[in-house]
Amino acid sequence: MKICVVGSGAREHAIATALAKSADVVVAPGNPGMEGLARTGAPPEQVEADLWVVGPEAPLVEGLADRVRARGGLVFGPGADGARLEGSKAWAKELLLAAKVPTAAGQAFTDLQSALHYLRTTPGPWAIKADGLAGGKGVLVTSSLREAEADVAAKITGRAFGDAGRRVLIEEALEGDELSLIAVSDGRDAYPMAPARDYKRAGDAGTGPNTGGMGAHSPVPAADDRLVGQVMERALLPTLHALRRRGIDYRGALYAGLMLTEEGPKVLEFNVRFGDPEAQVLFPRWNGDVAATLAGAAEGKLASHDAPAFYDNAAVCVVLASPGYPEAPKTGARIDGLDAAREVPGAAVYAAGVASGEGGALVTAGGRVLSVVGTAPDLPAARQLAYRAAGMVSWPDMVYRTDIAGDAR
Repeated sequence: MKICVVGSGAREHAIATALAKSADVVVAPGNPGMEGLARTGAPPEQVEADLWVVGPEAPLVEGLADRVRARGGLVFGPGADGARLEGSKAWAKELLLAAKVPTAAGQAFTDLQSALHYLRTTPGPWAIKADGLAGGKGVLVTSSLREAEADVAAKITGRAFGDAGRRVLIEEALEGDELSLIAVSDGRDAYPMAPARDYKRAGDAGTGPNTGGMGAHSPVPAADDRLVGQVMERALLPTLHALRRRGIDYRGALYAGLMLTEEGPKVLEFNVRFGDPEAQVLFPRWNGDVAATLAGAAEGKLASHDAPAFYDNAAVCVVLASPGYPEAPKTGARIDGLDAAREVPGAAVYAAGVASGEGGALVTAGGRVLSVVGTAPDLPAARQLAYRAAGMVSWPDMVYRTDIAGDAR
């Protein structure tokens, strides 16, 4: 089987590495740090393949899966109709409420004065979300009315996030521990992957602005089989069934971002792809033929014996980022120590924001540059491996969090 993995980040690097164990893989477009993997600059629709696995959300929202399917191709990833789950937070909120999925109370606005009135008449703290795609950075959580009003104004006027922010969703800010649970769906049923936890804030102890994710770990000690079953029964499956009632045949990754509140798990958001950096800790733990599972889902007939299964081990991901990320990352710095990090037993390095520099060296070319992953029998050992390998990599003013998985519970 030949598989085209669509994307260029660390998530796609992790997915392609897992698929390459049983299939012929090409990444479109990939990046120069994807050592040992074939890459192509051709548009994904023009690549000859038996299966397309779409990594990022933007191509899905723009209808890539529909275009490939129209040519008779097999795609793991929803069409544009299903991708609205991530492409429009307001649409997703309406669907979740109709399906009676536990989620935060909230309301969407395009009119600034109406949004400001809502803020002034509802208790904080609030979670203020750009309706459209914002690379994981379009959310502000605050208890300051002044900060909330300024953020809403910046989004609705287009000063922040352009058209993606002209509609805002204002929600109650939920409290608790976050959890990511991703299911593989064949359009009729969904099978859960192992739980993971993502670290969104830029700085240690959850400080600083929201980012696309600064690290992750899997498993999550608090997320036992009972909790996973509860989330599937109350959130993921009802959402899949609500999509089917609207005539949407959803084949792909169905990602629930959750808050474990005192009242039980509640959905913060849905994404329509494997998480980043969650994919970097889930695919190294995958026990089985990843290609067979994703192909079965794309065909609409995923058998239970091909459902995702995971080793009884642990993985920790530490994201190495450029200085200034997420607001204004500085790029072009030479990356040193990459080969030494890759040689650490139990460690893997997945490349994201990199480019080729002088003499074949890699240089930084984005905000999140590398995902360094340690895999070991338990979380403390995996964490130690990840930070040992991360410590071998350097460029001027490199940024990373030092507390990933340090509070795992």
